[in-house]
Amino acid sequence: MKVYLDNGATTPVDPRVLREMLPYFTSKFGNASSIHQFGQESKEALEKARKQIARAINASPNEIIFTSGGTESDNLAIHGVYKGHIITSSIEHPAILNYCKHLNHTIIPVDNYGFVNFDKFEKAFTPESMASIMFANNEVGTIEPIKRLAEITKSKDALFHTDAVQAFGKVPIDVKKLGIDLMTLSSHKIYGPKGVGALYVKEGIDIKPLLRGGGHEFSKRSGTENVPGIVGFGKAAELAVKDMKKDNDKLTKLRDKMIKSLLEIPNSKLNGHPRERLSNNVNVSFSFIEGEALVLNLDMKGIAASTGSACSSSKLEPSHVLLALGIHPAEAHGSLRMTLGRFNTNKEIDYVLKQIPEAVLKLRRISPFR
Repeated sequence: MKVYLDNGATTPVDPRVLREMLPYFTSKFGNASSIHQFGQESKEALEKARKQIARAINASPNEIIFTSGGTESDNLAIHGVYKGHIITSSIEHPAILNYCKHLNHTIIPVDNYGFVNFDKFEKAFTPESMASIMFANNEVGTIEPIKRLAEITKSKDALFHTDAVQAFGKVPIDVKKLGIDLMTLSSHKIYGPKGVGALYVKEGIDIKPLLRGGGHEFSKRSGTENVPGIVGFGKAAELAVKDMKKDNDKLTKLRDKMIKSLLEIPNSKLNGHPRERLSNNVNVSFSFIEGEALVLNLDMKGIAASTGSACSSSKLEPSHVLLALGIHPAEAHGSLRMTLGRFNTNKEIDYVLKQIPEAVLKLRRISPFR
């Protein structure tokens, strides 16, 4: 049996999304900037997708800028409004942390669940500050109190950005009610194609572009738009909102079933908050083993999982997220992240829950850490 449990890294394209995309590779191939019929056909598709994504987060279509993905959107958000100081957290995605290394920045610590320290966050502001705090963590699934963090930021007359790549499609998002100024979205985490993302920019906020050229995307992101990808992203966003309750009900049941079973293994520990977490995220540490070895053992059984975020899972150092949660490096090395998806079944999870205890026992028998 093959079981894919790495949906936090990427998801398969939903067949309904693929069907929507296919004509824009062949018969509807025009450049959306061209004034002839071929171009205008693509332009209409582009604007339809913009409306679909805007509707999904209660924004206006002119507040959506299409990009190549989450990393570009994160970089554009910071580059676009940075005034001299940025406040972020110790558990952000590398797209934020690595960009901030080159700027005047303050890193706010988190507690053992991954929640940002409110007091230190509030005290970090200067007149030049902006803030960027992720909506939900990609490794441990903890959902941050975004509304409160945005309120604190507003009280300091600063702009608030959130990377919502993992939360979008799993958590209802209303940018107006939450007080978000800029927000990063990505297609391939919601059963859309890779290589497409978006940045929500609240109307009235002027951002400096990263890419300069022909003035595409309201002169904020030049480059010929990836029309098939954007069409797929729009359809995926529409489906994510439409199917959110159904998907979340199913995923939460499977997630909780997995957590309950895995915590019966001796010397195991759940990482992240037990309740305020994404419906599809299971992150458990097993003492006395290495996560990389466990991932490889499971792979031989046809199970795809990870031991950290996909963007950095090839590195051998412990996850910066788990270390920030106060987890000992040896325990962090023994972490296993499994992220469920729309197409996973009960039968698959039963198979996985049979294989993991056997793999953990096998690795502990030969472990030099025990």
